[in-house]
Amino acid sequence: MNYIINIGLLCGIHPRETLFLQGEEMKQMGVLRNAWLAIDGDRISAFGKMDDLDQCCASPTKIIDARGGAVLPCWCDPHTHLVYAGSREGEFVDKIEGLSYAEIARRGGGILNSADLLHEMTEDELYQAAMGRLREMAAAGTGCVEIKSGYGLTTEDELKILRVIRRMKQTSRVRIMSTFLGAHAVGRAYTGRQDEYVDLVVDEMIPAVAEERLADFIDVFCDEGFFTPEETSRILKAGTQYGLRPKIHACELASSGGVAVGVEYGALSVDHLESASDADLALLHDTATMPTLLPGTSFFLNMPYARGRQMIDSGLGIALASDCNPGSTPSSDMKFVVSLACIKMRLLPTEAINAATLNAAYAMGLAYDYGSVAVGKKANLQITVPIPSPDYIPYAYTRPIVRQVILEGKLFTFY
Repeated sequence: MNYIINIGLLCGIHPRETLFLQGEEMKQMGVLRNAWLAIDGDRISAFGKMDDLDQCCASPTKIIDARGGAVLPCWCDPHTHLVYAGSREGEFVDKIEGLSYAEIARRGGGILNSADLLHEMTEDELYQAAMGRLREMAAAGTGCVEIKSGYGLTTEDELKILRVIRRMKQTSRVRIMSTFLGAHAVGRAYTGRQDEYVDLVVDEMIPAVAEERLADFIDVFCDEGFFTPEETSRILKAGTQYGLRPKIHACELASSGGVAVGVEYGALSVDHLESASDADLALLHDTATMPTLLPGTSFFLNMPYARGRQMIDSGLGIALASDCNPGSTPSSDMKFVVSLACIKMRLLPTEAINAATLNAAYAMGLAYDYGSVAVGKKANLQITVPIPSPDYIPYAYTRPIVRQVILEGKLFTFY
C-alpha cells in the first residue's frame, strides 16, 4: 500500500459511477484540502483528510509527500495524431503569409506532405519519435491518450502507423487507445479518383486493420474538401461491421453533415465542431456521443473557436483534446488547452478541468477506470507544486506546475 500525504488540494473527486458530466453538472468537482490518498497496486483504494490518517492508514510500503501540492487526475487526451514523420514549419510560414489550411491542402500539402515523409520512415524510427512525444506528454500530466493513424494513406503505411501505436501500448504506462483514420485525406495515387480511394479504405484497409486487431476505433475526416457524409457513412458502416466504434472529425471547416452521420452510427465522439451549426449541435442532445473540442487548433490556425459555452449552457457535456499533430496543432500541452477553453470559449476553470479529465476519458471509452478520483479507479494522478485553488491551473497558462506523475500506480519524477 502506497500513500500520498500532505496533499494541499485533492481535486477531481467524483463518484465512481459518474462516467461523464453535462450542463450544470460540469461546474461540479469535489475538492478536499489537506488530504491523503492510498494506492493499492495500480488503483486508488482510499482517501481522506490528513487529520484522519492515523485511523485509516495501513502499514505503508511507500510514502509520497506531496509537500502541499495539488493532486488531480492525469489529463486524458482523446484526439491526437502523435505518430508522424517530421515537421511542417514551412506551412506555418505559408499560413502567416495568408494561405488557409484548406488552400494548403488543395495545393497538395498538409496531410499529404506528412504521408510522403512517413512513407520513408521505418516502424522503429516512427516508434522512437512518437515515444519521445509521449514522454513529453506524460511529464506534463497526460496519462491517457488516443492516437490516430491517417498519415499513411496506403494500406501498408496505415498498418505501419497502427503497429507503432500497438508497440507504444505495450511499452508505456500511459493508457493508449488506437484509431484507424485511413479516410484522413485521399492518397496521392488516387488524386481525382476519390471514389476508388473510398473503395480501398472499405474493401482493403479496414479488413486488414481488423485482421491484426490494430484499432479500437474508426474515424473519418468528414468535412468540406475531404470526405462527404455519404462516403463517411459507407466507411463507418464497414468499420462497425468489424467491431470498430466511430469517432468523427466533423465541422472543422464547414457544417459538413458529419455530426448527423456520427450520431446515426453511435459515434463515441464527434470532434472539432468549430463550424458546427445550431442544427448540428441540437442533434447531440440525448445521445451517447461526446462533443470533443480542440481549441489548440483554433489558436494555431487563427480560426473561430467551437462554441463550448453555448454547448454547456444548452445542457451538453464537452470534452477537450489537444489534436497534437505536425500541421494544425504541434502541441500536446493539455494544461494550455484547458487555459484556451477558459479564455477563448468562456468555460469556467472547473468545467474545463472536467472536460479534460472525466469527459475526455469518456470520449475514449475509459471513464470507468480513468479521469477522476474515486476508490477503485486507476491511480493515474498528477502531483503539482503548491497552488491556491484549481482555478490557478488555467490562470497560470504557461507555468509548468507538474512535479510528479503517477501512472498505473507507479511514480515518475520529472523535476
